[in-house]
Amino acid sequence: MSVRVRFAPSPTGPLHIGGLRTALYNYLLAKQKGGAFILRIEDTDQNRYVEGAEEYIQRALAWAGIPPDESPEHHGSFGPYRQSERLSVYSEYVTQLLEQGKAYYAFDSAEDLEKERQKATENKGHFSYGCHTRMNMRNSLTLEKTAVAQLLEEGVPYVVRFKMEADRILTISDEVRQAVTVNTNTLDDKVLFKSDGMPTYHLANVVDDHLMEITDVIRGEEWLPSLPLHFLLYEAFGWEPPKFAHLPLILKPNGKGKLSKRDGEAGGFPVYPLTWSGIKGFKEEGYLPASLLNFLALLGWSNKTDEEVLDLQEMIDSFSMDGIQKAGARFDVEKLRWFNQQHLQKMDDNALIEQCIIGAPKLQDVPYDRLKKALVFVKERLIFPADLDTEHGYFFNAPGVYDESAVAKQWKEETAELLEGFMALAQTTSFEESALEGRLKEYVSSRELGIGKVMAPLRIALVGSLKGPSVYSLMTFLGKNETAERIKRAIAQLKP
Repeated sequence: MSVRVRFAPSPTGPLHIGGLRTALYNYLLAKQKGGAFILRIEDTDQNRYVEGAEEYIQRALAWAGIPPDESPEHHGSFGPYRQSERLSVYSEYVTQLLEQGKAYYAFDSAEDLEKERQKATENKGHFSYGCHTRMNMRNSLTLEKTAVAQLLEEGVPYVVRFKMEADRILTISDEVRQAVTVNTNTLDDKVLFKSDGMPTYHLANVVDDHLMEITDVIRGEEWLPSLPLHFLLYEAFGWEPPKFAHLPLILKPNGKGKLSKRDGEAGGFPVYPLTWSGIKGFKEEGYLPASLLNFLALLGWSNKTDEEVLDLQEMIDSFSMDGIQKAGARFDVEKLRWFNQQHLQKMDDNALIEQCIIGAPKLQDVPYDRLKKALVFVKERLIFPADLDTEHGYFFNAPGVYDESAVAKQWKEETAELLEGFMALAQTTSFEESALEGRLKEYVSSRELGIGKVMAPLRIALVGSLKGPSVYSLMTFLGKNETAERIKRAIAQLKP
């Protein structure tokens, strides 16, 4: 059987960055093995359903460049791909478990269950509906068959619970954690089905994975406690279970605890791929899909080489489940910014300029050849595409304000006269970098000055601060007229 994997989010909100990493690992394995990557929407919990969440999930995967092969929008042979459209499927399998004695009806009311919890609390214990308590409860194991039939006929609310085996030591293989061992006496009889006809996640998940011929279940660590139940459900149905892999947590930037939306708000970085409810996503903050995927892939997985900057195909080629670590991985914002910088440098100039215009639409008004020339000087410095405007807009517009601390330190009484004298000299020569450099050195030498006396205020006049590329390069880029105008403007506005 060819590899078939699924990403199965619930549409209860936006796709978190941890969910995107889960989708990515599924995608990488499927593509490496020539298999299929499936998106299944697990929307049986209608009380938590959020309008627009499903569409958001699909848009996020498309933007990231890891679209599913089968999904609610890309039908395959195993649909429907929304669980709410598969409800007729699950009752058949619940009935099978009931007939085999592997599940049972439970008619306990909310009040009954609360009484049991209170009793356990009074005895300094914890109530668990399972092998030690089920025979004291109101269910089809303790009631006569006629009583059960009557309750069902009368429409008394019920749930169907899985009958957990007692006194069994389970050892289950996990691709990340090797072996997971648990005593079934510690497990409760989970609810599989409710009287309203809705299955719980546990039943629907296992049934759908089997019917969709899923070979590998790659999901977050938070699902590890559910692994014994899911394994036993496969066993109860007589089905071959898939391979399981539970991914490590993505940790806060300080390494303490699971990353949350609040951490993003506090740290000033996104946790969603796209904007959601006014909260900017990675796309809107200027991160490239390639850099985000590269960062996420290495957030819990090692490709066993020293190479860090990888494109999607390189990740597919080198991906392996044994490279996934058990320990949580710290979300390092600075490392993510570094990845974005590296992937920007790898981009073709034309493609990068398109990204820059998307990030800063006013660059559309700048002639294309001028944008391309400016990129030569700053490409290696760009962290986000919009930086071409926000950090290096002096290439296209004269400074509107000047850095006060730089001016206070570098702009002296004689500065205006020095700049005017240098510009008069520069006007008589070729406006090429080498010629300008020679002229400036001659000028300061003739005045018996250090070169910084002219260089620093000249940079302030052209840029507005002390940042930027070579002054000679910038003057050549701007040309004689623009350079002269910026110097005049600075002289007029700045006083020592």
